[in-house]
Amino acid sequence: MKYSQSVYRCLALITQFTINMLVPVFLCSFLGLYADKKLGTSFWFVVLFFVGALAGFRNIFILAKKIYEQKEGEHGYERENRRRK
Repeated sequence: MKYSQSVYRCLALITQFTINMLVPVFLCSFLGLYADKKLGTSFWFVVLFFVGALAGFRNIFILAKKIYEQKEGEHGYERENRRRK
């Protein structure tokens, strides 16, 4: 039972990472395509694609940081007891 919960938790985490990365990339890319068609240019797609990629990496960094701090908090009690001894 515990094994299946950990598998589902990992799959949910992978899905969160994927969504947090792909949504900004796609939104910025489509915005760049729209701007290029509207303005008759050819560089907004590239610029906004990289802006979306940076936003996606930032989202993943924030999510990973929260997960790391949460995991560290679970084991913080043990670490605190070792320091007191």
